[in-house]
Amino acid sequence: MQLNIKLAVIAAAVALAACGKKEEAAPAPAAAPAAAPAAAAQVIKIGHVGPTSGAIAHLGKDNENGARMAIEELNAAGLTIGGNPVKFELLAEDDAADPKQGTAAATKLVDAKVAGVIGHLNSGTTIPASQIYNDAGIPQISPSATNPKYTRQGYAGAFRVVADDVHLGGTLGKYAVETLKAKNVAVIDDRTAYGQGVADEFEKGVAAAGGKVVGREFTNDKATDFNAILTTLKAKKPDVVFFGGMDAVAGPMLKQMKQLGINAKFMGGDGICSTELPKLAADGLADDQVFCAEAGGVEGEQKEGMDKFRADFKAKFNADVQVYAPYVYDATKVLVNAMVTAGSADPKVYLPALKATNYKGVTGNIAFDEKGDIKNGALTLMTYKGGNRTTLAVIR
Repeated sequence: MQLNIKLAVIAAAVALAACGKKEEAAPAPAAAPAAAPAAAAQVIKIGHVGPTSGAIAHLGKDNENGARMAIEELNAAGLTIGGNPVKFELLAEDDAADPKQGTAAATKLVDAKVAGVIGHLNSGTTIPASQIYNDAGIPQISPSATNPKYTRQGYAGAFRVVADDVHLGGTLGKYAVETLKAKNVAVIDDRTAYGQGVADEFEKGVAAAGGKVVGREFTNDKATDFNAILTTLKAKKPDVVFFGGMDAVAGPMLKQMKQLGINAKFMGGDGICSTELPKLAADGLADDQVFCAEAGGVEGEQKEGMDKFRADFKAKFNADVQVYAPYVYDATKVLVNAMVTAGSADPKVYLPALKATNYKGVTGNIAFDEKGDIKNGALTLMTYKGGNRTTLAVIR
């Protein structure tokens, strides 16, 4: 019995040893090749500047949202530049529509080494900031600055995607005389680069059409009391009062015109032509009293794309487009398109591609002339009915 147990133990030990030898002899499985690390996306910084504080913050936020919408879509598209994956980062700055704050914002973006800038909103901030960008060699596309001086400084990297005040102001002046049949016209401006510039061009347009300017007054872009200048103009019995400035001032001005019994038509450029104006003017805005022009416009087949943009914008931000969000959106995509075309985000490399832009956007076809102005820029003439902005005509 003991012998049998001993034999069994020995047999088990031999079997175990044989099993161990088999395991040692088995070749180790080949290691799977290590996956190549995914190339890290190059971060490309794009600046945007607009007044997101102050009286026209609603317009500045509208512009900034247009840029954010474009950046998010560009990142979702998985673009490559020069064969390398890229990610775009929006650096948004607030200039409060103030020239000094505008130059400070421009300096900050230059220091951050942005590859390009979309902005500023106002001519008064765009023009001084443009020198800073030019000195740094950074391209700038303004979606809304209309003062002609901006693109007449000889800066290679200054562009805009809307028509300028020569076109806008002149067209409105002609419209006042030929369509509204105004014989006596009064002009007010807010002394900003935009307001004074568009008022000057309007006055030239009135004179060219055979009209008469019976008074010219001025205020400032933060004023709320216009009784003195309106009383002076009331005595001159104008058929049309033109205001060169923004909607935040135009609204209270319309209220005071009504209080003073001034029944003239009220006109202005793109600065007053917002969806916010009816709220700012309250009961001071009557149907077919206000006529204005947006420095851009689409018609025909292009209208479908703009309508879709407005619907997408409303769904994303729970806000209606004020004025220039579509132009910011297009300007951002034009800037990136030039980088993709050139295969580089280096401003020196992609600037020639930007100059040669031929891009179909939601605001129409975008191409630039030798000054950086949009070719064949459109104007949209509008009025207000029932508190809503209504398009009268698109003019080129």
